[in-house]
Amino acid sequence: MDIRTTVALSAVVVTIAGWLINHILQSHRELKAKKREALLQYTQKQLEELYGPLAFLIIEGRRTFKDLLEVFGRKYVFVDDKPLSKEEFKIWMFWAENDFLPRNEKIKSLLMSKTHLIEGEEIPESYITFLDHCNSWQINHLRWKKENVEYSWRSKIDWPKEFSKDVLDTFKTLRRRHASLIFELKDRGL
Repeated sequence: MDIRTTVALSAVVVTIAGWLINHILQSHRELKAKKREALLQYTQKQLEELYGPLAFLIIEGRRTFKDLLEVFGRKYVFVDDKPLSKEEFKIWMFWAENDFLPRNEKIKSLLMSKTHLIEGEEIPESYITFLDHCNSWQINHLRWKKENVEYSWRSKIDWPKEFSKDVLDTFKTLRRRHASLIFELKDRGL
């Protein structure tokens, strides 16, 4: 093989190798951009359909619970299993039936209908505890309303403080991820 053929063949091989490397790198960048775009859309859906509404329901519930405590003039509704006075009972039932139970039902409905948007591989334990809290209270309250069977006027399972923290922390994390992905995609002109 003469030198011109070797040089020409080398040029062809270098050109093909360069094109192939460029094609592989471009494909890798495009795949990475598509993954980021898909993650952005999924994160946006999580925020819009699950974590945003959950966060605002929790924030709203905190405020109305504080309002109730102000009405009672103490830090707790139920103290040492001491029964509520007749007036306190009326106030509690008003708040329970017009605020707490309906909000719990909205939260439960969101969790049940948007389970696929829950962050992570497993349903957090605090979410399950919340469902237990909600269901315990709801069924006992319904039995009282329909069959006049008295109960403790609250759930047998306390509101899980970790639930509020888990939801609000996840909301913040998703907001940061969302902002970061938007910045990355805009920065790259995608």
